[in-house]
Amino acid sequence: MKLEFLRRLIGGILLVSLILAGFCGPMQEYLAIPKNITLFEGQKLELENSVAANAGINGGEGNVKIAQARHAMKLEGKWQGNDEMVLDLAGFPIKKVDVNVLKDFKVVPGGQSIGVKLNTVGVLVVGHHQVDASEGKVSPGETAGIKVGDIITEINGTQIDKMADVAPFVQQAGEGGKPMDIVIKRESGKFNTKLQPKKDKQDSTYKLGLYIRDSAAGIGTMTFFHPQSKKYGALGHVISDMDTKKPIVVEDGQIVRSTVTSIEKGANGNPGEKLARFSSDREVIGNIKRNSPFGIFGALNRNMENGIYDKPMPIALSHQVKEGPAKILTVVDNDEVKLFDIQIVSTIPQKFPATKGMVIKVTDPKLLEKTGGIVQGMSGSPIIQNGKLIGAVTHVFVNDPTSGYGVHIEWMLNEAEINIYEKPKQQAS
Repeated sequence: MKLEFLRRLIGGILLVSLILAGFCGPMQEYLAIPKNITLFEGQKLELENSVAANAGINGGEGNVKIAQARHAMKLEGKWQGNDEMVLDLAGFPIKKVDVNVLKDFKVVPGGQSIGVKLNTVGVLVVGHHQVDASEGKVSPGETAGIKVGDIITEINGTQIDKMADVAPFVQQAGEGGKPMDIVIKRESGKFNTKLQPKKDKQDSTYKLGLYIRDSAAGIGTMTFFHPQSKKYGALGHVISDMDTKKPIVVEDGQIVRSTVTSIEKGANGNPGEKLARFSSDREVIGNIKRNSPFGIFGALNRNMENGIYDKPMPIALSHQVKEGPAKILTVVDNDEVKLFDIQIVSTIPQKFPATKGMVIKVTDPKLLEKTGGIVQGMSGSPIIQNGKLIGAVTHVFVNDPTSGYGVHIEWMLNEAEINIYEKPKQQAS
């Protein structure tokens, strides 16, 4: 015990001496290494001043080097048991780090432009209108307490899946003079109401006084797919109804290939947009099972290729993302995926799932010339840094289209129900 204490004491003295000798910057960063680190097998603990330790298990050993000007020193990281690494300086222990080693994990990055078709749960109420009835203008739906954003899920005990399901009940209730029993799904919960359709004097048809919709469509960008499970993630943000501005509750949906036909260039105060069409064959390439704050998720029918990174690549957890250069994969013309330069302006090492984990800035002259920066339809474009998939583009700053937000890939993978925290099955002796 005394020997160990003396070794640590000498190590501390050496550390202070190095700081005083001019190694202040690198050593401060070295000391700032968190006590708890999560790494995938084979990944390195990397710092800007070239501090690196290979992630390994039991008996593995990583060498760490810090160099500044003409001086150099060597730090060694040695694994102690399964989950500890002690960083030594000249044989004297400086810092102990708890390391959580995860099974090697890789996904294939996307970048392809995709068409999105969503079918809602029930029918969505997107507005009210007045029916010119014999007793005057009135909206039966509004009178029944139905609000914009509500979802009609049942009428007279029958499940409602699409707009065509509603019309027969409206006609029957109008002619019979008996109100419909309606089940409404709202953010606060479900409730029941009665609605009596009114006959419009202009065309002699019975109407609800509601505008409803049962599907939505748009375009976005594929972020990744998992080659083993075929699960994918795209967009990086929730799809909201354009009228109600509320998230669409998805019953099911499909994704198809899309082709970018032109670009409306972004400018201050006016975000740009990719104009695209669904591919002519309209081949369904995957389903949509979830629409969440982190994007849309489901499973592909087959693998997709972008022509640049078609092999699985490692990912970076939120605490591994660094400020500095990075690249995005996206389409700006037809269906060709290209690689463009960006800068990670800031990143938050989030401990729990959250959106807007990064601030990014487009620096690529060709992309700036073509789009002005980040445009609508670019959401989901994968962000690559140091050979790892780190996240996806999600939002543009309205007053600065060159910049916007990104989401960490860690949270998109969680939403796709892919386990990235699996431990290695066998540990090296």
